[in-house]
Amino acid sequence: MSWEELERPAPDAVGAIRRRSRVRLAPHRGRDVFDVALAGRTAVVEEIVEAVDGTVQLAVTVEDDPGRDLGEARQIGHRFFFAPDEVEPLDDAPQATAPWLLVAGIGNVFLGDDGFGVAVCDRLARSALPRGVHVEDFGIRGMDLAYALADYEAVVLVDATPRGGAPGTLYVIEPELDTAPAVGPNAHGMDPASVLSLARTLGGELPRVLIVGCEPAVRMTGAEEEVVVELSEPLRAAIDGAVRLVESVIEDLIEERTV
Repeated sequence: MSWEELERPAPDAVGAIRRRSRVRLAPHRGRDVFDVALAGRTAVVEEIVEAVDGTVQLAVTVEDDPGRDLGEARQIGHRFFFAPDEVEPLDDAPQATAPWLLVAGIGNVFLGDDGFGVAVCDRLARSALPRGVHVEDFGIRGMDLAYALADYEAVVLVDATPRGGAPGTLYVIEPELDTAPAVGPNAHGMDPASVLSLARTLGGELPRVLIVGCEPAVRMTGAEEEVVVELSEPLRAAIDGAVRLVESVIEDLIEERTV
């Protein structure tokens, strides 16, 4: 099995079912107690997942689950998997509430301050955000993020961003998308420039992209003998400010969209 096969993207749709489709759950008989409890409930397809053997499953969150935001953040217990023939598509999905803004945390949590974006999005995923805003931790899944960009009108990337300031300094950056050169596929390239270049290579229009960055105190390359799973003190102290800054950016984008 090659790395290319392992990294191939899942299908965009299964019949009439796509990401963000509303469905009614109809699990097969004889399955576990969760399936019995969820039968007949309405849910939203968060992701279409394809296993190495080609088996396709739908990752869903249940609409009336009080912890649905945790399911959207991929938390176990609030995210459920069903075969495509175990759901019934619903035609009444309200288009106005479909997610249009993605907040994506990126970085490697084993490289110290590089995990800043992941930490911020973990905090945001537990917050009450406006409808239409989807928060997701992409970690080092550069290929997945590049494909996901096409699903949104606007994207906020949260990352550790070295620009020469004091550690913990926060930035809001709007990159020049037209000047980013197209590059060959690199599923493991996870800095914003690499992701945007990969997205351009895949084709299609890029959404508006903003970067909320934080100046790291410690920069690691991955060649070090030990992993570091904690942020430095300046970046831990910057998390609350970064959360407020992202929320402010979201408010600005919503206001611009409604003008």
